[in-house]
Amino acid sequence: MIALEDRHTLVRNIEAAHAAGARLRPACEEAGITVRTLQRWTAEGGLRTGDRRPEAERPTPAHALTEAERARILAVANEPRFADQPPARIVPALADEGIYIASESSFQRVLRAHGQTQHRGRTRAPQPSRTPTTHVATAPGQVWCWDMTYLPTAVQGHWFYLYLIMDLYSRKIVGWEIHDADDSDHAVCLLKRTALSEGVHAMLEKPVLHGDNGSTLKATNVLALLHWLSIKPSYSHPRVSDDNAYVESLFKTAKYRPEFPARGFATLEDARQWGRDFVHWYNVEHRHSGIRYVTPAQRHALEDRAILQARHETYLKARERNPARWSRGTRNWSPIEVVTLNPECDAAIHSNAEDIKQLAA
Repeated sequence: MIALEDRHTLVRNIEAAHAAGARLRPACEEAGITVRTLQRWTAEGGLRTGDRRPEAERPTPAHALTEAERARILAVANEPRFADQPPARIVPALADEGIYIASESSFQRVLRAHGQTQHRGRTRAPQPSRTPTTHVATAPGQVWCWDMTYLPTAVQGHWFYLYLIMDLYSRKIVGWEIHDADDSDHAVCLLKRTALSEGVHAMLEKPVLHGDNGSTLKATNVLALLHWLSIKPSYSHPRVSDDNAYVESLFKTAKYRPEFPARGFATLEDARQWGRDFVHWYNVEHRHSGIRYVTPAQRHALEDRAILQARHETYLKARERNPARWSRGTRNWSPIEVVTLNPECDAAIHSNAEDIKQLAA
């Protein structure tokens, strides 16, 4: 429905166009209404009272269901034999017994009015899922992401297991191990080594460790170690890999490298040697696109600002030498200030980032 103020505006515009020589019908069509609508608006004070259709009294149809019929529909639909059946099955079953009470649509309307159209049996109603937990990192050591992935071997059906922890802010692999079995003891060992190498004991604010819902990463001994280290665990939604997207992307990078064996690893030592080479390449040599093409090791050591500033100055000098080649500004080499895992909205991201910066200060 068109609001009263908008009606006044449309009528004024149509009358002005009509007074200027325009035909009434094309003017109304241009405004998106019909001539009959215009006549109804201007007749009997229509522009003073607004739309009166919502206030109209609509009589009950003569063939409408009576209260007794509605009660009978509800009683039959809730009989034990029909309690878990939809109207599409109830009505034919009654017809086989020579009984007709109402149509399927009437059954549907009555059940809907009483909130019985969904999950009429023992099935649970859909439960609202929680939103993914948003984590914001503005410096190394604030948020870690970890996961486990399968590494193929030369024997079909046999796998090695890569356990890996990545710093969200710098993308650096801060801990990794490869084993021939999936065991929570390996995850505990990796956590101990990573906490020691990253100096968790000396951190005022301990990192958050985000992972998936795998049983290995949620084992009792893993949770006990996290509690002892004062590291807060965080978990993804079940079967939702996007909640841990940074690690999943890293695994894809690893498995699509030319050095990754297409036929699998022959021995566990071969897999570990590949792991050492890959982690060194990823941390020290790989210029990561998500952090302005500096290496994760440089960003983890907070060397990226100086590197990016030097690149910016190089581009400024190049533009001074050949200004005609630059129609716009130079390439953006500003450092990535905030990295967000599972962002909810821009306002929440900036709010959390400011809170973290204040705590760090």
